[in-house]
Amino acid sequence: MITGAAQMDGGILVVSAADGPMPQTREHILLSRNVGVPALVVFLNKVDMVDDEELLELVEMEVRDLLSEYDFPGDDVPVIAGSALKALEGDAQYEEKILELMEAVDTYIPTPERDSDKPFMMPVEDVFSITGRGTVATGRVERGQIKVGEEVEIIGLHDTSKTTVTGVEMFRKLLDYAEAGDNIGALLRGVAREDVQRWSSISCSWFNYTTY
Repeated sequence: MITGAAQMDGGILVVSAADGPMPQTREHILLSRNVGVPALVVFLNKVDMVDDEELLELVEMEVRDLLSEYDFPGDDVPVIAGSALKALEGDAQYEEKILELMEAVDTYIPTPERDSDKPFMMPVEDVFSITGRGTVATGRVERGQIKVGEEVEIIGLHDTSKTTVTGVEMFRKLLDYAEAGDNIGALLRGVAREDVQRWSSISCSWFNYTTY
């Protein structure tokens, strides 16, 4: 969880409107602050279970105070109240709230500059095998771009080895390429799972990484 949070450009803090902030709410805010998550948007969930408008306002105030306590701008953070369950059930009122939440994410959380024009490099966070297809290395592209069919190098505790990226996937969608900031799985040709270790790196084969 800490590894994933450290890569975030921003986050959505989900708080139950029926229960209010819980101990883990404080922990998540603290973790976000400690690993450098720059911005948060709040979603007050389960508002369909709360009939008292004053209670909703109280929960929102508590969340804003908690954010301010950990150096987030509690007074300015967007707070969207809705119900994820009702939205999934097709209730138009609550579907609109999800769209409102996404709009808040797009407008409030800044898109950072990406190093897309630099040589490709991706630290490996996890490795697994797909029967009949090969080895997949997952991680967040730190810089540059990678396209299907390009040759890369695996740099780690073992000797540096070369392979070809035969597939790129992000959130269960196959892509032709990935760029800096994307969290992807890269399918590697002819590589055994044990040859790729967590925290090794994958880079473009022509990049002399020793100069960095």
